[in-house]
Amino acid sequence: MKLTFIALLTLACAATVFAQTPVVASGGVLNAASFATNQGVAPGSLVSIFGTNLATSLAQADTIPLSTSLGAVTVMFNNIPAPLLFVNHDPVNGDQINAQLPFAVGTGNAQVTVTRGSAVSAPVNLNVIPSGPGIFAVNFGVGQAIAYGNSDGQLAAAPGAVSGLTTHPAKIGDTSTLAILATGLGAVNPPVTTGSAVTDGQVHYTVTNPTVMVGGVEAQLVFSGMQPQFPGVYQINIILAPGTPTGNAVPLQFVMNGITTTDQVTIAVTN
Repeated sequence: MKLTFIALLTLACAATVFAQTPVVASGGVLNAASFATNQGVAPGSLVSIFGTNLATSLAQADTIPLSTSLGAVTVMFNNIPAPLLFVNHDPVNGDQINAQLPFAVGTGNAQVTVTRGSAVSAPVNLNVIPSGPGIFAVNFGVGQAIAYGNSDGQLAAAPGAVSGLTTHPAKIGDTSTLAILATGLGAVNPPVTTGSAVTDGQVHYTVTNPTVMVGGVEAQLVFSGMQPQFPGVYQINIILAPGTPTGNAVPLQFVMNGITTTDQVTIAVTN
């Protein structure tokens, strides 16, 4: 069977890409919610790994527990395989892998390697800290937070602010609580299995709680723990305190382990 010139060229290009060694960028392992640099990342958190030749195409996880292999790509932290959510090859903007940093890595200096097929990256050092929070936002690290009414599941945003969704501002003093999704809050008790959803029916509380600030005013913390449906995602429930500023873009911040999250993540607040 004869191959056409186009088919041969495609195979040659694919082989060239696959043969190139993956490279993890220095400082290229970041909190997947905040993308904060020079902060460190926490065990159990979702992280984004940036570099070149990390993948050959786009592949996304479609099962939980998450697999440690996706699109012929594996990631190791201190020789511990990481569950993978997403891998993507982008020759223009650079490659990206989203993974969960295994709880078993512990804290301190760690090394990450990426294997694509038979090609293995050089190890890159990263700082693993007890907690390094990041709040998920609709627009990847800035703008409207993934924060919703615990009673109705609607985002705390101005009406009509998010296309296709019914939204409304969070109300000061609402005891049904505002639920916030985040990652990087560190260890939980009892422990959970890396890469898995919570299946034991227990509530897994964070060992250390964040301080939650809304418009510079501390909110009442009602719950801080593992979100039960998705690996690496934490849920924080709060009641907005009297005196909290109102408006459509009030900064929402966590303070934890000496780290204050960016003031670029916001919610809408009303009396």
